[in-house]
Amino acid sequence: MPELVLYLLIFAGIGVFFLFIHLMLGKLFRPARPEPEKLTIYECGEPTVGSAWIQFDLRYYVVALLFVIFDVEVAFFFPWAVVFGNANTLARSDVENRAAITKSLTPASIPPVSGQYPTEIESSTAHGWALVAFVDILVFFGVLMVGFAYLWKRGDINWVRSTAAERAQELPPPTPPVVESPGVLVGSGKP
Repeated sequence: MPELVLYLLIFAGIGVFFLFIHLMLGKLFRPARPEPEKLTIYECGEPTVGSAWIQFDLRYYVVALLFVIFDVEVAFFFPWAVVFGNANTLARSDVENRAAITKSLTPASIPPVSGQYPTEIESSTAHGWALVAFVDILVFFGVLMVGFAYLWKRGDINWVRSTAAERAQELPPPTPPVVESPGVLVGSGKP
């Protein structure tokens, strides 16, 4: 363990050295000519309009979080696909290289609980694994779809939606004002 810490410290030291040496070299060689036009604030080449201290719409953050959530969840499909594919292959009775596929499914770094790992997995056992893996991915995908449906129902996936339209839906429509004309009693029909 102390050797690992030493390697990490060396790696961090070299990283910090390269970071600061390149920053210092850039400071030494680049010209420093601040002009009023260079010191103005801009965003992507466009001049700013209004104050920079505005509140951003929450939808930007929601869309970013949705992307991260669904992108990371898709990464879990790849290990499942490997196990499911190998289990389906082993479930067939005409497989010739059963020992090699069995070896790819058994973890080499984890010792078995009792005895040793099997050299070959039988077709019925592999079929059971494939069925469990299929049910597992259906549950996983179902939970994802429930979350997706919830977000869709809330309208978080609709990028173009106005907050003014949402406020208009919340407020009841205004009632027209009652206008009385002079000399006329309202409701009696007599002048």
